[in-house]
Amino acid sequence: MPSILDVAKRAGVAPTTAKRAINEPHLLAPATLERVRKAIEELGYEPDLVAGGLRRGRTRTLGLMVGNIIEPFFASLIRSVAHAAQARGYALIVTDSEYDTKVERANLKVMYGHRVSGLIIRSGYGEPNLDYLHRLHQRGTYILEIDYFYPESPFSHVMLDNQGCVFEGVRYLYELGHRRIAALGSYDPVHHPEERSRSFPEALKAVGLPLVEAYQRVIRLVEPEAYQLTLELMRLPEPPTALFALNGSEAAGAFRALRELGLRIPEDVSLLTFDNYSWMSLVTPPLDAIEQPVEAMGQAAVEIVLDAVEHKALDKVVRRRFPGRLIRRGSCAPPRVG
Repeated sequence: MPSILDVAKRAGVAPTTAKRAINEPHLLAPATLERVRKAIEELGYEPDLVAGGLRRGRTRTLGLMVGNIIEPFFASLIRSVAHAAQARGYALIVTDSEYDTKVERANLKVMYGHRVSGLIIRSGYGEPNLDYLHRLHQRGTYILEIDYFYPESPFSHVMLDNQGCVFEGVRYLYELGHRRIAALGSYDPVHHPEERSRSFPEALKAVGLPLVEAYQRVIRLVEPEAYQLTLELMRLPEPPTALFALNGSEAAGAFRALRELGLRIPEDVSLLTFDNYSWMSLVTPPLDAIEQPVEAMGQAAVEIVLDAVEHKALDKVVRRRFPGRLIRRGSCAPPRVG
């Protein structure tokens, strides 16, 4: 089997330079890096990443834990993170927690065992795993939370400007004339402590509207529960004239329920959603959506993590917020009079 010394000899560089082409490719001149990579390909050299990681105390591997791997938002995030990590010479381990911190803890133990250099995590709901994140950090893993972060978390995060987006969405519906607006899910500090539902009452107050108690339900933001909640809300004596889905999965459930009830969008009820999934432009009417810059968020997360790892700045905390983009397609309109 060829060794790193063989690679160095073939490329005409020092062994340390050949190793750097594998471990720190961004530090080499492009021409030098290309010669080493060509030598690696010609010789069929395969580095022992585990052994190298043990010597360094960590591997050239990132961990990524998402909420639910089948959701389009997380699928796009995985692709963005994978491309950015690969460009920097890092492998990626991907898992999901299904938003459950018990499942999350089991996965954190796997990440610990793999000695990942950095962990990008969409933290779950339930008893926080901050103690284990601290353990990983003390071992030399840089921690960054994405899409949601634990209350009181000391770690870096990359987030959508959820409050700004909720305020914009409510203002949009209000300016269309809606006065009975329901978010599909209420804030709960234990079961559902996320920013969008927490910001919704504040957004209503900002336009002078009260929070309608009859519309309040604590649910998981998943399609089946959003479907059931939509059925309940639209069967009330005074149903909402506009629904605000807090993610794309909820939008699918709401859309299905409204069709089942025979209600027209937007003639009978307007529907606004977070996330811009591909199906939303294909249905009739296409849905108005607040789009998240998923690719930019994933790239930023990798850059923050790897810059800290490679500059040995594991205690550096970076927190970035990205704006959303309101896309108007026709699922929201002024409420029906009478």
